[in-house]
This record gives sequence, structure tokens and C-alpha cells, in this order.
Amino acid sequence: MAPVSEQLEPQGAGADPAAATPLPGPPAGEEPRRENGGEWRPGSGESGAQPPAEEAHGSPGCTGSAAAPEPPEGGWGWVVMLAAMWCNGAVFGIQNSCGVLFVSMLRLFGSSDDKQLVFKTAWVSSLSMGMVFFCSPIVSIFTDLFGCRKVAVIGAAVGLVGLLSSSFVSTIEPLYFTYGIVFACGCSFAYQPSLVILGHYFKKRLGLVNGIVTAGSSLFTVSLPFLLRVLLDSVDLFNTLRVLCILMFVLFLAGFTYKPLVPNTKDKEGGKKGKFKLPPAKKICNFSVFKVLSYRIWALGIPAALFGYFVPYVHLMNHVKERFGDSVPEEVLLLCLGITSGVGRLIFGRVADYIPGAKKIYLQVASFFFIGLMSMMIPLCNVFGALVAVCLFMGLFDGCFICIMAPIAFELVGAQDVSQAIGFLLGLMSVPMTVGPPVAGLLRDKLGTYDVAFYLAGVPPLIGGAILCFIPWVHERQKLKARAKPVDGETTEKMLENESTLVLDTTEKPAKELDSGF
Repeated sequence: MAPVSEQLEPQGAGADPAAATPLPGPPAGEEPRRENGGEWRPGSGESGAQPPAEEAHGSPGCTGSAAAPEPPEGGWGWVVMLAAMWCNGAVFGIQNSCGVLFVSMLRLFGSSDDKQLVFKTAWVSSLSMGMVFFCSPIVSIFTDLFGCRKVAVIGAAVGLVGLLSSSFVSTIEPLYFTYGIVFACGCSFAYQPSLVILGHYFKKRLGLVNGIVTAGSSLFTVSLPFLLRVLLDSVDLFNTLRVLCILMFVLFLAGFTYKPLVPNTKDKEGGKKGKFKLPPAKKICNFSVFKVLSYRIWALGIPAALFGYFVPYVHLMNHVKERFGDSVPEEVLLLCLGITSGVGRLIFGRVADYIPGAKKIYLQVASFFFIGLMSMMIPLCNVFGALVAVCLFMGLFDGCFICIMAPIAFELVGAQDVSQAIGFLLGLMSVPMTVGPPVAGLLRDKLGTYDVAFYLAGVPPLIGGAILCFIPWVHERQKLKARAKPVDGETTEKMLENESTLVLDTTEKPAKELDSGF
């Protein structure tokens, strides 16, 4: 199986990164030879010339080597898309429905003497969501080393074990480990390869396909709250968790569909199929993505916006129960979030295909602005219908934010580095997403109401959106500099050629004069 670092070029090329630097063809009469693991092919490009350095390195706006074939834009890719869609649904459907499980945990493990009950219980769900993203840098390294299929299958198996073991606990504390760490780590290892593998099969339709795949979580978010409510009322919390294990088992099977397009180049060289060589440390941890200024800004702005992002998913159900009692079906709010999130992913995923380059960032800016505004409006809703309207808008722009993550990563760092770029970003996202819900629960325990918590949850998205506004301008400047470098090099070469011509002329002229007898 090909490592993702080789597969990540959506065109399906398996070229070694060293091939990005121009390599001269072999001298006349010599046979083509391998250099740095890449085979020189006569006649590639024009007159055997290598593509410009900007293209070869997978620069912004470019998704791989110019000489590589285009991705199939379909075929087996549609099966991969459905498997990735199930992955998004199973992982984030369960995570986003945690509000229903949260209320059940409060009833099952709570006591009237515990004054920090909401704070302690919120850690289960927030730790789980945070670990999904916290593990992402590690997942990206394993994906580069072992490929998407192995990582996804093993991750789903670990998640299944964690969820099953969560159904045998008797207190809240073991859930921190079984549900918050083991299950979440397995979900993380299963989830990230589903983002990376899509770039191997799709390029022109990548935005649309990402929209469809991420809509899977919306479909599950819509249906799971009602299923969970029925299960929790008919059976207990623990049997409900065992039923959810079925979703993880199907996810385990779905991981086998992540078929690599390119065979492993390490297996080709010397026919050493049985041996595994650990790549250099620079390839394992590719921190070079942080050299890209636009990516650094993105990796700062997204986490800054997410301190309040997960608060409504955890606490909204309990807030509705406290404000409106049992007279309203609070699961309808998750239904609204899920439906409009799915619609938003399909619409904005397709819209992103028509927005050039890094200007896709403006969609995320708009989504953070509306998410922050809707979070602040939750305490102002004294009528259940108003709360439904707020959730409809919040879900729509939540879908916009999610579906264009991968396309933006491809634009900022190129295809060769996209796996670890996504991994590092998701890892940075884990801290605010983990901290936000417990802080909101602590405010609720101290103040007796969720109002201040929701007001504060709306501030970070506004700040993060403002930071992201700088990215398109910075990205364009980077592209202009990258284009100017080859031009400067050509100008210098021409000046040197002219200078050498003048020297030759001046040396040849006296020689001719001596020959003529002067």
C-alpha cells in the first residue's frame, strides 16, 4: 500500500518528492537511471524539461506534479465517497448527538449533593470531541507511513472497542478513558483518512464530493437523536451504547474500500516487499507546512474561532430542558442543526468549486460570523420557535465551515503536504473544542443559567473570522513571489550568457589579429 505522502497527488502520481527539483536527462548514449528513487523518463514535459518549481512542489493552486495523470473523477471513487460519507456520519453523528447522551448521563450518574455535576459530565463529551482532533497530527504521520486503508480499518476497530467498553462502566470517571479517549482516538484514526483519500480520486469535483461526504454527519445527526431517545426510553444508556457499536462495525468494513491508486514505490525499488524502512524524520513530521504564511494564519484563526463552537452541541439540550421543561421536544433542535448543516455542505461545497484559489476562505469567514451571532441569540429566545430558527441558520453555516476544510488545505499547501497540514490543523483545533464545553458547564454551575455561557461562546467565532480575512491577500502575495523567482533566475542566466559571449568575443579577436600577421 502506498504511503499517503506518495498518494496525495490527486492525479495519482507516485513521484518521489525529490523529483520536484529539476533533474537533467541522461547524457546521450547512456541508459535512463533512477535518481533519489524517481525514474527519469525521456520526453516528459517539453523536450524532457521538468515542470517549473512552483508546480512541481505542489504550490498553492496546484495539486501535484504537472506531469502526473489526472484523477479518475469517478469509478471506484464513488464507492470510496460512500464509505467516507458513512465514516463522517458514524463519527460525527454520535459526537453531535452527545447532548441527548449528556442528559441521560446527568440522570444516571448525578446526585443532588454534587454541585459540579454539569461541569464533570460535560468533560465526557468534550474530551471525546477534543481527542478526535488532538490525535490528528499523529494520524497524519501514520497515514503517510502506512496508507489510508490500514489506518482507517485499525482506527474503526479501536473505536468499536472503546464504545463497547463504555457500556460496562458503573461511574462517570471510567467514561473519561473508555469514551473520551479510546473511542475518540479510534474515531480520529478512522476519520482523517476519509478526507485524504478523496483527493486521490477527485480534483474538479472535490468541493462537491467533500460536500456530499460531510453531509453524512448531517444525515446521522438528524436521525440519531430520535433513535437515541427511543433507545434510552426503552433500554438503558449502556444498551444504547452497544447498539451504536453496529455503526462502528460497518465503519470498520468501509475502511477496506480505501484502495490506493499508486503502488508503494518502496516496494518497487529492489523488490524488497517484505522490508519496511522508516523514512527520515523530516518526512515523518513535515513541519515545512508552517513555512507557508497563509497556512500559519489559517492554523491560528480556525482554533481561535472554535472555543465556543461545540458548546451548543453539548449544552443546548439541557438549556432547553431548564427553560421550557418537558413540554417541548428538544431533539427537534438537533434535527434542525443536522438538516440545514447537510444542505449547507451540499450547497457551499458546490459553490466552493467556482470560487478561485484561497478566496474560498471568505466562505469560512461568513460562516464564523453567523455561527457566533446565532450562539449569542440562543439566550434571547424565549419562544421555542425562535430557537428553532436560530438552529436552522447555525446548522447552515456550520455545514459551510466544515465542507471546505479540505479544499482550502489543498489550495494553501498543495497536494503533497495536505495530509499533515490537515492533521496539524485538527490537532490545534482540539484544545479550544475540549475546553469550551466544560467552561460553559462551570459557568452554569456557578451562575445557575446558561445565558452568559452562550453569550461568551459567540465571541471567539467573530475573532477567528476576522483573522481569516487576511489569508487571501497574503496567499496572492506568496504566489506572486513564487512566480517572480524563476523569472529572476532566467534573467540572471541570460546576463551571464551575454557576459560570457562578450568575453569570448574579446579573446577571439586578438587571436585572429595575431593569425593575420599583426
